[in-house]
Amino acid sequence: MDRKIKKKMWTPKRILTIGGATALFSVILYTLLFADNRSKLNVDSNKITISTITEGDFQEWIPETGTVQPIKTYFLDAIEGGIIQALNIETGSMVKKGDALITLSNSNLQLDVLQREAQLYEQIDRLRNSRLLLDQNTQDLETRLAEIDYQIKLLQPQKKRQEYLLEEKAISQQEYEDVIENYNYNLKRRALTYKAYRRDSVLKNIQLRQLNDSEARMWKSLEAVGSILDNLVVKAPKDGLFASPQLEIGQSIAPRERLGQIDIIDDFKLRIEIDEIYLPRISVGQIATYTNPGGKVYKLEVTKVYPTIANGNFEVDMEFESGAPAGVKRGQSLRIRIELGNPGQALLLSTGGFFQSTGGNWVYLLDESGQKAVKQPIRVGRKNSENYEVLEGLKPGDRVITSSYDNFGDNEVLILKN
Repeated sequence: MDRKIKKKMWTPKRILTIGGATALFSVILYTLLFADNRSKLNVDSNKITISTITEGDFQEWIPETGTVQPIKTYFLDAIEGGIIQALNIETGSMVKKGDALITLSNSNLQLDVLQREAQLYEQIDRLRNSRLLLDQNTQDLETRLAEIDYQIKLLQPQKKRQEYLLEEKAISQQEYEDVIENYNYNLKRRALTYKAYRRDSVLKNIQLRQLNDSEARMWKSLEAVGSILDNLVVKAPKDGLFASPQLEIGQSIAPRERLGQIDIIDDFKLRIEIDEIYLPRISVGQIATYTNPGGKVYKLEVTKVYPTIANGNFEVDMEFESGAPAGVKRGQSLRIRIELGNPGQALLLSTGGFFQSTGGNWVYLLDESGQKAVKQPIRVGRKNSENYEVLEGLKPGDRVITSSYDNFGDNEVLILKN
């Protein structure tokens, strides 16, 4: 009799099937819950720049290019117009103070000077005549006083004799009164004349001071008029290098026309154009540095700020603290760094092409293995041409990619491959 065979529930095949399904489900569940689903991109590590976050002094500065100029320049302008009669010294020559550089001629000016000199001499002669008249008037009054005093001196003994004779009844009353009247008349005349003399003396002193002052001014005017012709000779105001445009003998020169300049070349300064956004932060006394090709650092100081803005820029003058570097020439361009504030401790992130893509809001931060870099939000502050100041998101020792991110797309994770 056949016996029914009972089937086994957990056959090897079923166990293997269930086990495989469970494993597959576990993998799918892990992938959904725990796996890194962020977008990734393989990157050649040899084609990127990796920088380490450091802590140190941060100095905000801007790079600028300055033009070498003489430390001081004296411009030569024609005070009086005329015709160039002689070019005494060639342009580009070293000159001494007072050297005659250019001689002009102006016949109209010379004639005008002669006429003005003649007028001044005439006015001086009139002043001298006025002084003589004052002296003559004083002498006349003094002479009249002397004559009156003489008359009084003669009448005084005569008056006494007449009084004696009148007492002796030797003369008449009429004769006595005539002498007395004459005597009193001379006394009154002397008082009036002396009063006029005193008043004349006071007025004369005032008038003489005025005449003397006027004459002194006349002589100064005469000297000034005479010096006008000296302006036809252009002289060097200082020792230095003479430079002038192309001038020719016989060329007509207008008043105030620029004829050249004297450059003081014992030292040099820099003239720098700076963007107008930095105008509030640039002031006299500010420091800058220049590093020559040999690596030597020279300090400069802002000596003058020109507040006028042209084409979005303003200009400053800077002078070397310890003298200009050897070998610099006028017109040469030097690259300098202008400090905008005092240095302070900060986290430093090297500058690079990444900023154009992120605006300083995030970077790719490498993990400890150095094989992977992920997006890391950050916040930066000030910058110079070498570093950004990191305010948030990074710490000393972190390594970030600072080269351009243009080829990374929107991937959140970079896998670095050698």
